[in-house]
Amino acid sequence: MSHYRTNLTDVRFNLFEVFGRDQVLGTGPWTDLDRETVEDMLTAGAELAETALAASFADDEHGVVEFDPATHSVRLSPAFHQSYKSYVAAEWWRMDVGPELGGIAAPQSVRWAMSEFPLGANPAVFLYASGWPQAEILHRQGNEEQRRVAELMVERGWGATMVLTEPDAGSAVGSGKTRAVPQPDGSWHLEGVKRFITSAEHDLTDNIVHLVLARPVDTPGVGGPGTKGLSLFMVPKFHIDVESGTLGDRNGVRVTNIESKMGLKVSATCELTFGQDEPAVGWLVGDAHDGIAQMFEVVEYARMLVGTKAMATLSTGYLNALDYARTRLQSPDLTRKGDRSAPDIAIIGHPDVRRSLMVQKAYAEGMRALVTFAACNLDDIVLAEHEGRDTTALAARNDLLLPVVKGYCSEKAYATLTESLQVFGGSGYLRDYPVEQYIRDAKIDTIYEGTTAIQGIDLFFRKVRRDGGTALGLLLTEVDALVDGLGAGPHTALADALREALTAVRRSQQVLVEWADATGDDPRSVYLVGQNTTRFLMMVGDLLLGWLLARQALVASVRLESGEPGVARPDFYTGKVAVARFFATERLPLLSEEADMLTASTQDLMDMPDSAF
Repeated sequence: MSHYRTNLTDVRFNLFEVFGRDQVLGTGPWTDLDRETVEDMLTAGAELAETALAASFADDEHGVVEFDPATHSVRLSPAFHQSYKSYVAAEWWRMDVGPELGGIAAPQSVRWAMSEFPLGANPAVFLYASGWPQAEILHRQGNEEQRRVAELMVERGWGATMVLTEPDAGSAVGSGKTRAVPQPDGSWHLEGVKRFITSAEHDLTDNIVHLVLARPVDTPGVGGPGTKGLSLFMVPKFHIDVESGTLGDRNGVRVTNIESKMGLKVSATCELTFGQDEPAVGWLVGDAHDGIAQMFEVVEYARMLVGTKAMATLSTGYLNALDYARTRLQSPDLTRKGDRSAPDIAIIGHPDVRRSLMVQKAYAEGMRALVTFAACNLDDIVLAEHEGRDTTALAARNDLLLPVVKGYCSEKAYATLTESLQVFGGSGYLRDYPVEQYIRDAKIDTIYEGTTAIQGIDLFFRKVRRDGGTALGLLLTEVDALVDGLGAGPHTALADALREALTAVRRSQQVLVEWADATGDDPRSVYLVGQNTTRFLMMVGDLLLGWLLARQALVASVRLESGEPGVARPDFYTGKVAVARFFATERLPLLSEEADMLTASTQDLMDMPDSAF
């Protein structure tokens, strides 16, 4: 039986009943899609994930990455090859590229809903398939010759990487030392070492195209210090005859080490060395020295990917735990404690197990709504561009949401998966069940594309303070509107909890801004901000989850009251109302306490000598 459990009903509920994506299908750039077609796509995507993709998930059977340092090559297991071939053959990757590259014009909301399935069933498959979305980006940013390379990447299914991190720089991308030396023929020779590069070597495809940040030298006006001095280069594993598409000799970019990791073991994480024995020939992307801006389009995609992966892993962890709780018999009902004749019951009948399951349900389903909400905003950007409308506010909202999707979802998924394991008890610690691998595989999500601390710093300094809080303010106004709409009646307690949480977030935002503004008089006040940016990120995430769960509860309540059929049976809608109330009762009140702790921050932490740690 497959380890992977889909929540297809909840995916449909979000797309069609909460966010009304059926209303945008068949319009604008998506005239070829309707709801029936998307429903069929979702069903087929879920089935593929539960069968062929999930088949090679277990890393104790299929997670061996064989690295040959003599040939700088990586081999993956036959079972994993088969899963990857199944994904390629299904052609859902066509949503990652535009029609001009042979792709399917689909809303981002549908694209990310479909992406949940492989990311939950076998995330490494999706990571190795990164050539298609990066080909789309290269096609938009590249010159004529590079656009032809992008076409070849799509036609032939080549792999791709994003190459930022260096051994001595870590997340400080601007400290990178990899050099790019200009050549008379217009190419560049790259020299240096990069680390933690996902999918930099494997035997799934004929070629791999590396998108590399490097610092130009001997080039007047560019290549200075910091991130602004970095440019983006296209460096293929094998040289390419662009006209014919024929592959030539091996380029001078080699994998020189494979990391031995805690989890996600079948995904090759590589040290990549440029120009060690022969030139690593690259080409400046788009003939422009604008590396960070160009690479950030890849980073934005990666942040959505990581947030979706985290949510998808928690979702299947929760559903596995739920199945186990319904079948595992242990101990009598608490009301019959001491009655030796009382039969054992399924553990889902025990109060703390039910609490644990509701925690998992709240975060799994709330984060699915958050990812869908962010993807719908991307839909709105595409529609606005198609209609010639201004996208400034929508783009600012996208910028605001990305660190929350990535940072919040990755942290909460990893933490909540321990609840999934607890339901299994000691059995969950064994490889008999997939939860222990889920936890190991999910930890990297908190580190990929910038640690949670970096996401918090990004959220406050670059996304909140930089625009004067405009984007966040507009989003919080929508939360306000829902609170007002809940009004009196059965959802009063839900409205009250959201109102208090909203006040806590606004209060925290104001305090952080005041501290940040005070740095002119007291430079150390920035330390107070730095202590609390992660806290603020988590508070914003919890508020948005509470808001989105409440939106779902309203939709579900209408279904239950009207008796009209929706995407599910009545019990599904009853669960939506219950989980929104649970989150409002169990989590949202904590935001006021978080705000109190944030406001009470002192310099004691920074005044303590290092030797006292």
